[in-house]
Amino acid sequence: MAQTLAEKIWADHAVTELDGGATLLYIDRVFLHERTGSIALKGLEAAGRSVREPGQVFCTMDHIVDTFPGRGDETRMPGGRAFITTTREAARAAGIHLFDIGDPDQGIVHVVSPEQGIALPGTTLVCPDSHTGTVGALGALAWGIGSTEAEHAMATKTLAVNRPRQMRVSFEGTLPFGVTAKDMILALIGRHTAAGGVGYVVEFAGAAVRALEMEARFTLCNMAVEFGAFSGLVAPDEKTFAYVEGRPFAPKGALWAEALEHWQGLHSDEGARFDREIHIDAASIVPQVTWGTSPQHEIPVDGDIPDPSAEADGNRRKAMERALEYMGLSPGRPLAGTPIDAAFIGSCTNSRLSDLRAAAAVLRGRRVAEGVRAICVPGSSRVKAAAEAEGLDRVFTEAGFEWRESGCSMCFFAGGESFGRGERVITSTNRNFENRQGPGTRSHLASPATVAASALAGRIADVRDYAREGT
Repeated sequence: MAQTLAEKIWADHAVTELDGGATLLYIDRVFLHERTGSIALKGLEAAGRSVREPGQVFCTMDHIVDTFPGRGDETRMPGGRAFITTTREAARAAGIHLFDIGDPDQGIVHVVSPEQGIALPGTTLVCPDSHTGTVGALGALAWGIGSTEAEHAMATKTLAVNRPRQMRVSFEGTLPFGVTAKDMILALIGRHTAAGGVGYVVEFAGAAVRALEMEARFTLCNMAVEFGAFSGLVAPDEKTFAYVEGRPFAPKGALWAEALEHWQGLHSDEGARFDREIHIDAASIVPQVTWGTSPQHEIPVDGDIPDPSAEADGNRRKAMERALEYMGLSPGRPLAGTPIDAAFIGSCTNSRLSDLRAAAAVLRGRRVAEGVRAICVPGSSRVKAAAEAEGLDRVFTEAGFEWRESGCSMCFFAGGESFGRGERVITSTNRNFENRQGPGTRSHLASPATVAASALAGRIADVRDYAREGT
């Protein structure tokens, strides 16, 4: 029987079918971070259990750590130091691999995982973080879990999971100038809502997806969860294999040849049945920016803020009215030109080297508008070092950006550093919920290049007015 890519990985990892319809799946990798990792590790210890395969469990410091230069264990989050030190102690006691503060390989979990070759095509990977599906770009099946599930996965190498339905989203054609993977996923969510993928594992396909480089595919899969999906993935191809080869935890020698032979079969078969198919013309997408408090509240950057009165569904109309009130915006007005207070480039969505290059291409030789606070946080220490080797840090700092150490930083507010109440921020992150980047902060999601252009303008701006085609 013809199978989808996700069905193939599922079948390869199915241990047994359980009463109630769930499948007991074998879990290849578990990745933790200091916000939830200490809870899972200490819970396992308190239950008198140990990590079954310590060599297949990893942990990084990313969520709570400060990103200011010269950082240590102290953080601006109340109680943050305890999360860091407890995770460090528990990770060492369990014998798992820890990417600690000061480690040249430290970084955001979903950046480090593929960067190190920990996530691989055809594997299952879980992490107590909702954006774990990022690594589906490699052709892995990865999803976010809770701390209790992390304990179970570490102790048994298995998890009981309900089988998701199958969806394929095909972006056909060629992306226009100035349009990125971030714009693709925002367009999908805007057209089909933040609940459009609920209950599905989504395979991204089509000519425009195949044309994306690996780091752009990570962006696409990263926000599958904002579409409501169980996870997102892309069939591995020659770009995938070239990306993985030689990474620290990737197979070597004869094992590489064996793995490659298996990976080349990881694609949806001709005639495989998907429960739902969505087709999007890539040429119809323009740079996107969110206006409200959900990723589905997005419009083309050159569009007008929607009017709730035109929405027939009462619940959606009320949500739109609340979003506009929170964001301090009026319907019918152009979104472009809205003044901003800050610009943020970072997060597991858009903090890789290609993201920084794209933003730097816009910033080079220009200055951030007066009164705008601009911050760039590389996704990992490796990304930071590579960017500095290319001189990108100087492009950012000369333009007026702060250049930080790697970490999640102000992607979310956990009691530490934040943007101010009522401040309007254009951001390359993945969530624009109320209070996401600080109490009362108003967040607009966009691509790194759009963030850079807006920082220069001092207002939400169309990157196509600042970028040079072909750069």
